[in-house]
Order: sequence, then structure tokens, then C-alpha cells
Amino acid sequence: MADDAAVIRLTSELALIQTVDFFTPILDDPYLFGQAAAANALSDVYAMGGRPLCALNIVGFPVGRMDFEVLGRIMRGGQEKVAEAGAILVGGHSIDDPVLKYGLAVSGLVHPDRVITNAGARAGDVLVLTKPLGTGVIATAIKGGLADATVVDRMVEVMTALNRPAGEAMTELGVLGATDVTGFGLLGHALEMARASRVRLVIEAGRVPFIEGVAELAAMGMIPAGTYKNRDFCKHVMSLAPGVDPLRLDLLADAQTSGGMLISIAANELEPLVERLTGHGAICANPIGRVEAGPPGTLAVEP
Repeated sequence: MADDAAVIRLTSELALIQTVDFFTPILDDPYLFGQAAAANALSDVYAMGGRPLCALNIVGFPVGRMDFEVLGRIMRGGQEKVAEAGAILVGGHSIDDPVLKYGLAVSGLVHPDRVITNAGARAGDVLVLTKPLGTGVIATAIKGGLADATVVDRMVEVMTALNRPAGEAMTELGVLGATDVTGFGLLGHALEMARASRVRLVIEAGRVPFIEGVAELAAMGMIPAGTYKNRDFCKHVMSLAPGVDPLRLDLLADAQTSGGMLISIAANELEPLVERLTGHGAICANPIGRVEAGPPGTLAVEP
């Protein structure tokens, strides 16, 4: 398995989830950057079926080269997002760093028998995605001065949204297989799930949701370098059906910041899952593919 969090059994009824994540700014607004970074770090706990308990700030800050007010706004954004998750911020650690960085080390709780991993996908399952893709493309367009305010606002909405609705819905239904979609893109994380579960994942590209405006930016060439690395990571075990749009394939490999959950659910539980995701406030609840028996550890992309 290649899950992003460690799970340590404490008792027969309680396990600790431990994870950490931080990165450099991808948003100009310090407060929103803090919110996105915190939501991203908290996501690993939700992906494992857990409930965030507490968090520690991790900060690299260019002392003397940037106003401390910027750091205060970043940390306020993170603290408010931690509180939204029902957890508490209990401190942290900072260093003088020429490159600004922020994130969280997060501890969560889960029942040992209800841990969700990327090894839980089963043949016959349906794949569901809970956030649209495209944050990597938009971030690249921002750097190039080509992303308008409306598209940026949509990206911020996606990145700052907690994956709490997905975590709650998965726990209620006893989901076994899931992963959050982050730096490896949808394709990369789907491949990790296929390998861990020893199954074949089929992605129906035409059903995958994208942030509105992303396709136009991608068509303008706003494809980050990480996209090609993610495609290379998958290409030797990925088959493409005739008619797959190359541009859409690039978007499937787009590295996400604070992306949604890729959930593997039994076909007869798809409707209850979608109802719960919608009821809990997930941004989307789109069936985007299926799980097949094999060849194990492979991907297929259909139009």
C-alpha cells in the first residue's frame, strides 16, 4: 500500500492516525493559502476513515524578508480550518527559511476495524470522485497571468473545502477502499489503488468533473510539468481506448492540491453513497469508472 497516513492500534477499539503535509504558497492571499494547506493536510485523516483530533503547525518563514503579518494571516487561515474540522491546534514549530512553507502535522482517531485504505477496492465496485480536477492547471495559469478572477475563485473553493463530507459518508456506509487525490493526479492515485488492491481500475474520462474554465486554460498550454511526470508514472500499465481526448487525459494527470476523494464502492451502494455525499455537502459525487478483476495493478482510460 502507499497510503499517506500511518495507523497505529492503541486498543481493540481505538487507533491513532498520524500524517503530515506542507508546501510552498500557490495562492497570493496568505489567509486562503493557510486554509488550503490545512485542508490538504487534514485530508489524509478523512481518507483513512478517521476523525481529526489535533494538529501542529509546520512553518518555514523568511525572517527579515517578509512581514510577520503575512505569517499571522496564514496561521489564522489554518487555525480556522482546523476548528472547522472539529479539531484543535496545539502548537507547532517554525524555522527561518528563505522559502515560505506552511502545513500541518495531524493526529486523528479511527476504530481499528473501520480503517479505509487504498487496498480496499474490489472487482465490481464503482469509482466515485468528490471534487472536480484542475487546480494544477489553474495554478500554472495564475503564474502566467492568464487565470481570471472567476476561475481562481472556483479553484479556491475546491482547495479550501474539507473532505469531511466524504469522510463522514464513507464511514456511515462502511467503505473499504478510498484515497485522496493530490500530487500524483487522478491517474497516479488510481494506479496506486489498483496496485494495492490488485485490481484494474477503469476511468471513464467523459464522466470526470473539472473545475469550470480549466479545459480552456489547458488548451492554451497551461499544463504544469508535474502532469507529464504523472503520465510517465502510469504509462507502462495504462491502456487507452480509441477516442480518448489527449487534452482530457492531461487533465486526468493534473497534480491536485487539496483534491477530493476517489472512493471505491459496491455497485448496490452507489446511490446511498451519492445521497450521503450530497447531504453532507460534498462539492460533487460523480461516478467516474469501475473496478475490474484484472490484470491486477493496471489502469484503463475510456472516452
